Amino acid sequence: MQSNALSGVRVLDLSRLLPGPHATQLLAQMGAEVIKIERTPLGDYARGMPPFIALGQDQFEGAVFAQNNRHKKSVAIDFDTARGRELVLSMSEGADVFVESFRPNMLARRGLDYASVRERNPRIIYCSLSGYGQTGEYAARAGHDLNYMALAGILKLNGEREKKPMPLPIQMADLAGGMEAALRIAAALVERERTGVGSFLDVSLYGAALDWMQTVNGAVYRAEGENPQRGMMPLAGAYPCYNVYETSDGEFMALGALEPIFWKAFCIEAGRSELIDGQFDDEAIPRVAEVFRERSRAEWTEFSKRVDCCLEPLLSVSEALEQPLAGARNPINLDGRTPRLGQDTEAVLEQLGVSREQVEELRGAGVIGE
Repeated sequence: MQSNALSGVRVLDLSRLLPGPHATQLLAQMGAEVIKIERTPLGDYARGMPPFIALGQDQFEGAVFAQNNRHKKSVAIDFDTARGRELVLSMSEGADVFVESFRPNMLARRGLDYASVRERNPRIIYCSLSGYGQTGEYAARAGHDLNYMALAGILKLNGEREKKPMPLPIQMADLAGGMEAALRIAAALVERERTGVGSFLDVSLYGAALDWMQTVNGAVYRAEGENPQRGMMPLAGAYPCYNVYETSDGEFMALGALEPIFWKAFCIEAGRSELIDGQFDDEAIPRVAEVFRERSRAEWTEFSKRVDCCLEPLLSVSEALEQPLAGARNPINLDGRTPRLGQDTEAVLEQLGVSREQVEELRGAGVIGE
């Protein structure tokens, strides 16, 4: 996703790790100018988290940081100090969006909460990303993606029946929260065009995960009055036509033949017409599994190219990134600008009217970073 829809929009990003940076990365990809304000001396913790990638001679960054902070600017400010706080507030006067991911009330203690920023800029859209939201009994509670997924009713459903639940391979609550934040910020920008005033956005990572859970599993529970069970949900292990099967070489194929036309095509071309009537019969799953063990992944992949039946191989990360489809739909470009800590501090402060002499004085006082 790359566009200029948000060209001219300036975002101050005080968030760290994954959810907030993912949200502002989405905004940057839509043309927004994102200024990442990082507290000295370490900046975003994700910079120092392995694995690392090389950015240049003797320069390394955490790979996840680099992926989620491309094409942003970095300003290193110790906003725990009064002078650092004033610099951030001065920057907010010319900004459209302010994003933070601290625990509730942490920025209020620093004088950088919504009320303080709004006083300087009534048009600001201030987005607070937190685990459990700004209010309620869980507001101050520490948490990470695994905790939010557990409380949202998702984690217990992930894995095979008769086996223990397993963590998901991506941080779904973090990413869902980041996407919700970006969507609500974009909507708030549109609303501001009508009203002329900004707004406060309270985005909860747990809430985002809960919302995703309710789209299917919550709907099923409300309709049937029974809890979905791990490995026994319609689209997660219960149907022969929609399942994952092992091949003769120990690899796997994903069959998604939900529509009768696809299931029928699969059964006929696989030489197993007797399975057509068992499309939604879980007792047919072992019989379909036997069919898949007759051929290798490569053979089934060739089968999928000539038979229209929603059949695809399970790829490794390297295979997924190297296939032409990935390059065509979502080219990975880490050559894009990943800011080194504080590299834009002087340029951004000069835009505020701070002289070079003042910059050096602020640096010497430890208010801004190298």
